[in-house]
Amino acid sequence: MWSELLHELSEAGAEVTACYQCGRCSAGCPVAEFFDFKPMQVVRMCCYGMEESLLGSRTIWLCASCETCTTRCPNGIDIARVMDVLRSRALAAGRAAPEPGVTSFHKAFLNSIRANGRVHELGMIASYKLRTGDFLSDAALGLQMFRRGKISVLPVRIKGAREVRSLFRRRSR
Repeated sequence: MWSELLHELSEAGAEVTACYQCGRCSAGCPVAEFFDFKPMQVVRMCCYGMEESLLGSRTIWLCASCETCTTRCPNGIDIARVMDVLRSRALAAGRAAPEPGVTSFHKAFLNSIRANGRVHELGMIASYKLRTGDFLSDAALGLQMFRRGKISVLPVRIKGAREVRSLFRRRSR
């Protein structure tokens, strides 16, 4: 019997049941040393229906979504998508990330994409700072980045911004 999680992962294109635990995903992950569960463990835990443990893990929030794991998988399992689905499920369940500020950053990041079709760094940073109340901890770095032109004042909108917003609307249904 397939669980609701396995069904959602399958619909998202992440066929976790195809994993034969070769370990290439975990071996290539640049941030795996900070995880409580390695990528291959996350995949197996999905198969075993261990959703509660996964939703409370640091792993799903610390994943950089760099897709190294996905690229290395010989069976084409989209492990980065698995992490996305698990983060979405954790948010929907009202689960707080075990790492301070990660949920606030995640929401600020997605809201920036929803509004502009891509990330507007200054807007995202402002949203994150308002959510966390941590206004000055890295202000010097932000000012330095602004002076070097790494952070723009106005967002750059993409041609497909409307389509990106429609993706968010479809996802929230």
